[in-house]
Amino acid sequence: MEENELIPHLFRTEYQKIIAVLCKHFGFAHMSVAEDIASDTFLTATETWGLKGLPENPVAWLYTVAKNKAKNHLKHEAVQQKNARLLNNPEKEITDSDLDLSDENIRDSQLQMMFAVCHPAIVAESQIGLALRILCGFGIEEIADAFLTNKETINKRLFRAKEKLREENIVIAFPGKAEISNRLEIVLRTLYLLFNEGYYSASQNTVLRQDLCQEAMRLNLLLMDNPGTNLPPVNALFSLMCFQASRFEARTDASGEIVLYDDQDTSLWNRKLILQGEYYLNIASQGNTLSRYHLEAGIAYWHTVKEDTPEKWNQILDLYNHLLQLEYSPMAALNRTFALSKAYGKAEAIAAAEQLNLGSHHLYHSLLGELYTGVNNKTAREHFEKALHMAKSGSDQKVISRKIQALG
Repeated sequence: MEENELIPHLFRTEYQKIIAVLCKHFGFAHMSVAEDIASDTFLTATETWGLKGLPENPVAWLYTVAKNKAKNHLKHEAVQQKNARLLNNPEKEITDSDLDLSDENIRDSQLQMMFAVCHPAIVAESQIGLALRILCGFGIEEIADAFLTNKETINKRLFRAKEKLREENIVIAFPGKAEISNRLEIVLRTLYLLFNEGYYSASQNTVLRQDLCQEAMRLNLLLMDNPGTNLPPVNALFSLMCFQASRFEARTDASGEIVLYDDQDTSLWNRKLILQGEYYLNIASQGNTLSRYHLEAGIAYWHTVKEDTPEKWNQILDLYNHLLQLEYSPMAALNRTFALSKAYGKAEAIAAAEQLNLGSHHLYHSLLGELYTGVNNKTAREHFEKALHMAKSGSDQKVISRKIQALG
């Protein structure tokens, strides 16, 4: 791999490892120090490797430089601050012990950081932003692109989240057994939202969208590798991600436009990921736990079945019914009506959809436009036009426009 390709690659894979260990070492009160050291390490790599060429072991070189920069910072702090104690936690010193960048400590630090970042005191969108920045190594511009906003907004969110971490004196540590189940649900929700931010992203950046999904899956695997968190809902969520990711390539065409489910080229579905999803869903099914992720994984599994049979849609409909009983969601209720139309026809689905009262969402009008097509094309057009007016992304607008044109 060439230097101009290697450094961005290593930034994505190693920055989040270095930052997790540094944050654990310094504590959240000095998170900015950890970020500065990690960023400066890669800046040094860019300058040095450009002059002297690539080292024999680039990863080991980065770790050594990060350790040295951390030591230099600590020496400077010892001079500037006599006791070298944390401002927000005077009982704890910033020690000059060697940074442990072993594989085991990196995994432990990332896992502990995941639980810290997903603290209930931090709002959901900031949890995802912090996860992208600290746990995934995403730049501010990439995060802004993922959320379809600007860098200033993301910087403000991250600043508020970091302040909250300091104010609440949140410790970077693995929760006790009694607390794991409560905290784990928030962690899983964050990973679920992170994956969805990529899978359903309105961003036109296809590479970014796939990266978001891959990072969510990587963090989920960290939970699965730890005996204390390798629980049925964790495996169920990973199964869901596998099933969804298996259809990633079929969801957009060569020009990046969205391809709806019924129009997807099933030969592009990733069979290896489908088999992985089935494997982890079987593991998740052991025991008595039934989470929303089990049910959504089941729905996603049936969407990977190519045959369009009544059994398939009845199974999906049944799973949606269970999901809505377990945890009601307007979007799940809306998606259920699509399955209802496949199983029992458009008339019943239209009646169910119109009871949902989701008129402020473009997906609601898109679905009703689809359901009314061939039944009452005038009403279908009205709904598609409302959806077109409400849709924010260019991809959604193009799909809806094609639907309107098809009505003649």
